Amino acid sequence: MNGKRVLILGGGTAGWITANLMATHWQDKGFDITLVESPDIGIIGVGEGSTPPLKHFMDVIGVDEREWMAECKATYKTGITFKDWSIKPGFTDYFHPFLSQPDQFSAPAFFHNSHLRRNGVDLEGHPNHFFLATELARQKLAPIAPPNFPFEINYGYHFDSSLLGKFLARVAARKGVKYIQATLQEVVLGDDGSINSLKMRDGQQLSADIYVDCTGFNSELLQKALKVPFISCADILFNDSAVVFPTPQQEQIEVQTMATALKYGWAWKIPLTHRNGNGYVYSSRFCDKDKAETEFRTHLNLLDSDIEARHLKFKVGRVAEQWHKNCLAVGLAQGFIEPLEATALDMVQETVARFIEAYNNGNYSDQYRQEFNNRINLRFDAVRDYIVCHYRISSRTDTDYWIENGRNEKISNSLRSILTSWMQGKNITDELERQKLDAYFPNVSWSCLLAGKGIYPTQAQLKPGNELAHQYDLNNIHRYIQGCALNFKPHMEQLAMLEKAAIKAA
Repeated sequence: MNGKRVLILGGGTAGWITANLMATHWQDKGFDITLVESPDIGIIGVGEGSTPPLKHFMDVIGVDEREWMAECKATYKTGITFKDWSIKPGFTDYFHPFLSQPDQFSAPAFFHNSHLRRNGVDLEGHPNHFFLATELARQKLAPIAPPNFPFEINYGYHFDSSLLGKFLARVAARKGVKYIQATLQEVVLGDDGSINSLKMRDGQQLSADIYVDCTGFNSELLQKALKVPFISCADILFNDSAVVFPTPQQEQIEVQTMATALKYGWAWKIPLTHRNGNGYVYSSRFCDKDKAETEFRTHLNLLDSDIEARHLKFKVGRVAEQWHKNCLAVGLAQGFIEPLEATALDMVQETVARFIEAYNNGNYSDQYRQEFNNRINLRFDAVRDYIVCHYRISSRTDTDYWIENGRNEKISNSLRSILTSWMQGKNITDELERQKLDAYFPNVSWSCLLAGKGIYPTQAQLKPGNELAHQYDLNNIHRYIQGCALNFKPHMEQLAMLEKAAIKAA
């Protein structure tokens, strides 16, 4: 049965990603897709970093980088630098890379050295020495290779989220998505408890077969109207607040996000072409908003600046069911695991793509709803544990905040097993495969996180290795990575080319 009606309540990045994916996948199915957005409700607009799946999304909906990046003030991203999360000598910062094909030749050395170092051999185990993305970030090179460099390079983006939402709205309109500006007044439920219609303040009564809740933390449909429970993670992820403000862009734009640990949380720095986005994510249990803002301004050397700060509150966790009756929640309406690894947009894409798959497989019914919910919930929980790990393994003890994070025993059994495997010097791939977690964050992601924060025996516990242990020459690896990097242009040069292409197209 074709001709289903889909009503998406709420715009923003989540709403427009949903609209574009559905319009693309169902373009020949006769679906009627409408997005309703309130002119009275603002967009949070601080989720401005992505992982590589955003490029896949743009490819799926048929959008080229030359079409959107300059317009959305976007820059390239090869990974994240974590600074001051550890106080262990030699591990006070590390770069978390996006893995690419050239790393297939150097990553084995990292795994080899890391494994033996965990077992007491004195080898270089810091991840910064083994991945191309780290070198691209160090030299501020764009991750776009010429045709004669025949290897796939993975990368993400930084972007102005409000501009990206507006851009995706225009793309959705080209795909036939209808747009209504109206504010929700009441959700009318049917006798079976599903959504019957939405009554708007202007008198319109809107109905559909599927309702998509993109109303942010308010979750007007799934949580408020349908009463789907929210499962909090506040006992293992303490952060619930943020203070944010922009600063002028510097001359040389980075190709990385900075995540710097502060006294009661961490600060992000996201480089765009017209500004830097800055934010301090912290826990109100340990620090009030004025204290946080003062610390953040001091961190940025802006204590006397008149730049106005925005203060945000958020709840961390997820709903019990992402798809309940005839309603699907997407984005903040379905849950939020803080922005530390920029996983929010990936979760949006995955939720919508898997919903489309489940809805199609069930012949446009809810036949596979439970299977879908289980799959997305497992993904949420995997992301949660990966983020929790950043705090649990931190060696900082300068505030109660970090002490409590470091001794938090409420972590999941899944995370506990991964940490135990690492500490015992085992191959954690086996543990990840046993738990079926390698599809979410693979061995390389966990290994970079744990090695990068120095979760190794102390230097005094290490002993020299034999010739077999030293089979990888670090100088050769450096030469190989630096040779690969010669194929890439400076970030600023690549961004200028995109700007010229955008001007020419206009």
